[in-house]
Formats: sequence, C-alpha cells, structure tokens
Amino acid sequence: MLGMARTAPSITLASEERKALEGMVRASTTAQRDVLRARIVLMAAEGQRNDQIQASLGVSKPVVVKWRGRFARSGLEGLADQGGRGRKRQHDAVIRHRIAATACRTPPESVGSHWSVRSLAKHLEVSAALVQDVLAAESIQPHRVRYWKHSDDPEFEPKMLSVVGLYLNPPENGVVLSVDEKTSIQALDRTQPRLPLKPHQVERLSHEYKRNGTASLLAALEVHSGKVRGQPIEHNDSDTFIRFLRRLLRDYPHQDLYLIVDNGSSHRSKKTRAWVEKHPRLHMVFTPTHASWLNQIEIFFGILTRKVVRRGIFKSRQELVHRLLTFIDSYNSDARPFQWTYSGDPLAT
Repeated sequence: MLGMARTAPSITLASEERKALEGMVRASTTAQRDVLRARIVLMAAEGQRNDQIQASLGVSKPVVVKWRGRFARSGLEGLADQGGRGRKRQHDAVIRHRIAATACRTPPESVGSHWSVRSLAKHLEVSAALVQDVLAAESIQPHRVRYWKHSDDPEFEPKMLSVVGLYLNPPENGVVLSVDEKTSIQALDRTQPRLPLKPHQVERLSHEYKRNGTASLLAALEVHSGKVRGQPIEHNDSDTFIRFLRRLLRDYPHQDLYLIVDNGSSHRSKKTRAWVEKHPRLHMVFTPTHASWLNQIEIFFGILTRKVVRRGIFKSRQELVHRLLTFIDSYNSDARPFQWTYSGDPLAT
C-alpha cells in the first residue's frame, strides 16, 4: 500500500519577516547560502510548490524541503546554521577580538603611521593569514584613509537648510547659481610622449613633468539646468568677483539671482557686500564654514579635474585655459542637473 505524499507546509510571512528576507537577498554582503535560503522562503510564501522552487533555483528537492520546513517551524531563526556543524574555527574569539581591536588603535612609532597585515601579525605573534581573515570579516582597512573637516559653525543648521531649500524648492522667477573659484590649476607638460592605450595595456604617462604655469577659473553652475558659466581669472579678489557678478546680471536681465557661495574672502569682503547691496536682484546665500561640499559647483569641478586636468598635457597656460573653456562648452550642450537626493531626514549617527 502506497503512503500518502507529504504536504509542504504553508508559509505566511509577517511584514517584519518579509522585510528581513528581502534585505538579505538585496544586500551584497549576504553569504550566498543565506541568499538561497531566503529565496526559498520568499518563493514558498508566494504559494509556489517545492518542485517549482527547485527548478527555478537549480537546487535539489531536499534543500528546498529542509529550509522551507525549518522556517515553518522556527521562523527566521530556523534559517541559521545549527551548532556543531561545519569546520571548527582554529582560533577562538579572544584572539580574533584582539586582532580587530589592535588594528583599530594607533600603532607604535616603530611600525609607522598605520598597520599592515604583516606588521600586525608580527606584533601579535599570529599568522598573516589569520590577520587577513579577521580584517576582511570585520571590514577593517588600515591601509585606507579619508580626510574630513568638521564644521563648528554655530549656525550650521539654518545655513544648511537655506542651501538645501534652494536646491529642492527654487523661488519663482529666480535662478539658483552655485558659484566658486577653482584656483591654481597646473598646466603640466610631460617630458616623454604619452604611450596610448592598447589591448591588455593601460595608457601610460611619464612620471617627470614640466610646469608651464597655473590657471584659475571662476564658474557658476545653474543648479536646475546643469549649465555652467566659466571665466578664467588672473586674481582671486573682490574686484574680479564683482566683475563676474556684473556678467551674471547681464546674462539674466529679468530674474532674481540666488548665489550659493562659500565663505571666501572675495565673497564676504566689505567691498563685495557693499556692491551687492546696491543690486536688489542679487541674493547671496553662504554655506556653513568648512561645508563647501554643500555647494554643487564642487561636483562640476570634480568632473573637470577627471576629464581635463588629471591626465592632460599642456604646453602652456593658454592651452590649459582653452581646454577648460572648450570642455565647458561641450558639457553645456548635454548638461543635466545633478540629482539631489537629500530627503530632509536627520543624518545617521
């Protein structure tokens, strides 16, 4: 007599469980075995049969039966590996914690400015392979550094909200312009010819170079169109800045101009402020101190550096200026506004 076939347990997910499982599937750091288990449960919750899940995921039927059943009995906890299975760790938690904690401390002067895998292994008298394993598992990267500057502006929040408000809700009959100078752009000429890109070989530039002067650029980004107005300048002073403001007033004869600027001396000088007060169509909006990252023109300056300056070869300052202005003209032909993604929620701490 044939036995009755088993019925696969029905899976119904609470909203928290579905969110957790979908997060496991999306996250790039989730182990593939955990992604597979989450997919099995999600497909089961959609009402798919075990054979359908098996065919879709390319796994054996016992695998589907196992994890579907484990979730039905124990929920999310049922998807974790049970104790006593798999290869035992050769090094206990104390040693691994010691490696991670030491890597996050300043090394002794004899080591240098930062730890390496080998110096940390030597210091703790453990293997380099173990150090590498712990650093990778904890996403600790002693070889990397980022520079930052804290803004101690007591009016940081109202100033920041003023800038963000202009980005998200521009005034009627107003143009929002992000303005700043990019100074001391070096016109470098290489001492050897450029070796061009080839299959299996990157472009190569000589390490040695010749300086042919520097150039400076004063530019305004029209925030909501993405177009840029650039002007080479000889001096970064109030007179130069005021001449640029005159140009902007001519270029926008019928609109109020809201200029987002940093706290540079040419922007805040008495001479500049007195001149701006005589022109009611101009509205200066200052970023908080040490927060020029709020000014979108810095994004364009980054693009300009990558596309023109960093790998450029310039025989003269004049050639550098010509290349900068040519790039701006080309950029404007297909300009798009930068996508501002700030939602207004407090930043995570």
